[in-house]
Amino acid sequence: MKKISFLLGILAVVLAFSSCNKTETYADQLDRENEAINAYIVKHGIKVISEEQFEKQGNTTDVSKNQYVLFASSGVYMQIIDKGTGEPLKKGETATVLCRFTENNLITDTLQLTNSILYFGKTVDKMSVTNTSGTYTASFDPKSSVMYEAYRSTSVPAGWLIPLQYINLGRLTTPTSKLAKVKLIVPSQQGQINATQSVYPCSYDITYQRGL
Repeated sequence: MKKISFLLGILAVVLAFSSCNKTETYADQLDRENEAINAYIVKHGIKVISEEQFEKQGNTTDVSKNQYVLFASSGVYMQIIDKGTGEPLKKGETATVLCRFTENNLITDTLQLTNSILYFGKTVDKMSVTNTSGTYTASFDPKSSVMYEAYRSTSVPAGWLIPLQYINLGRLTTPTSKLAKVKLIVPSQQGQINATQSVYPCSYDITYQRGL
C-alpha cells in the first residue's frame, strides 16, 4: 500500500503540472523553472562558482562554503560532497553503477521520490554506464530501479551523468572507504522524463557505487 500511495502521489503531481501547462506557454514554463531554481539557490545559501574556478580548485567544490559549480551548457549545478574511493570510469569502459538518491521537485518544494527511505529503501537503483571517449551514456535496469518504477523509462537523466567525469567509482571494502556523493540541481531538459515533459527542475542527493 505504501508503494501504491507513493506512486499515486507522483501521478498527482504530474497531473497537476499537466493542468497548469495547458494555460502556459513553454516560455512561461521556463521562466517558472528558472525562478524556482534561483529561489532554491537563495533559500539554501548556495555559492555558485564558474567552471573555470571549479577547474582551478582541482575539480572540487568547497562544501564549507556551500559551493556549487554551474555547467553553463547544460544548466546543471553540482556540489561534490565526496569524490569517493576507487577510480573514475575509464574511456571505453562499461560498468554497473549503483545509486542511492533523493529527488525533490523545486516547483512544489517537496520530496518527490527516493530509494533511501520509505517503501523503496530496499532497492538500490542499478544502471549500466559506458564512457565513450568522455561521453557518458547509461540506462536503468528495469528489475532494480525505483526511477524506472516511477517513470517507466530506462533513460538515465543526463544530469545524473555529469558527475561521473569528476568522481571515483569504488566499493566499501575497508573502514575508510567512501562512496562518491554529490548534490545536483537539474533543470527539466536534463532531468527525468516527467520533468522534461512538464518542465520542472529537481534537486538530487546521490551516491554512486561501482557494482560487481
